[in-house]
Amino acid sequence: MTRRARQDQARPAVPRATTPEGQQGLDALFAHPRHALIATDFDGTLAPVVPSPQDARPYPGTVPALAAIAAAAGTVAVITGRPAAEAVGLGGLDAVPGIVVLGHYGWQRWQDGAVSSPAAPPGVAAARAALPGLLAGAGAPDGTWIEDKGHALAVHVRRAADPQAALRALRGPLGELAARLGLEAEPGRMVIELRPPGADKGTALAGLARERGAGSVLFCGDDLGDLPAFAAIRSLRAAGVPGCAVASASDESPLVAAEADLVVPGPEGVAALLAAIAAGLGA
Repeated sequence: MTRRARQDQARPAVPRATTPEGQQGLDALFAHPRHALIATDFDGTLAPVVPSPQDARPYPGTVPALAAIAAAAGTVAVITGRPAAEAVGLGGLDAVPGIVVLGHYGWQRWQDGAVSSPAAPPGVAAARAALPGLLAGAGAPDGTWIEDKGHALAVHVRRAADPQAALRALRGPLGELAARLGLEAEPGRMVIELRPPGADKGTALAGLARERGAGSVLFCGDDLGDLPAFAAIRSLRAAGVPGCAVASASDESPLVAAEADLVVPGPEGVAALLAAIAAGLGA
């Protein structure tokens, strides 16, 4: 066996997609990596979900894999509901050359150390003022807390004694508040987020694909907020751009796995997939 053959045999194998369309997306990525867009969510995908969002860190090996991919691929991006600079700081994402980080579902952009962002709409400030009283009036249980993201407000219930019951109790009042203030109430993994309309990961992914002239697109996500990005991949495929939607599997969001072309076991599986892609690109 030649040295090259031994090296190829030692490389981690990229798993095959379970749909032919997803496999075509993977094949296109490897055939023309310089035209590929490889994007991923942050929480639950690059980083395990933890009780306190400020404690989130990428799964070991993830950032080096992204850096290796960036040396061979056209564009590497992170699309997150977090503020862009926060994701960069927590994740050490500035170690990835040329990475684009779209925060607040695409409202905000971090690139080469600079952040660009429009002002938050007034409905966010009004929701910030109203939320404490609304939660008290709705009987929000102990453990419910508000994460202020600047352009959005997330009501977390993971710390409550019965998170599912808390979600059921708060879904209506939060939805009514959002509608009154011109915001959207977006459910997620033990969270309901109030954010401006018109910003989602699908719009962000499709816009970045157009900007970069992507010849193929891969996106990894774990939560309901990632489903618009999966839908964007299907729309791009219909327009002739191959793509693959990857689910970071979670018992809390089974619908995400059902909508994906490839399912991997949580952030550990995403890290392994990215390492395999980097190896497959010879990076």
